[in-house]
Amino acid sequence: MSAPTPRSERLVCSSVVRHGGQWWLVTGSGSVLATDPTFTGELDRFAAAMAAADQAIADLRSQQDDPPTPRPGRQR
Repeated sequence: MSAPTPRSERLVCSSVVRHGGQWWLVTGSGSVLATDPTFTGELDRFAAAMAAADQAIADLRSQQDDPPTPRPGRQR
């Protein structure tokens, strides 16, 4: 069995892609590996914040799909 191929992730609304744990700047004429640790650290933090926001939205949507919980003391 072979090792899984690393998945590429494009950072939302940008020309930045993470592939194999490295950030790449992608343009129409080619790609450049991002090597500055301050810059790549910011990209990591932004990607983590976006993932957390996506999860929070998914959680809210899941709660909206659940039937309402009856409240004690309120009857119709």
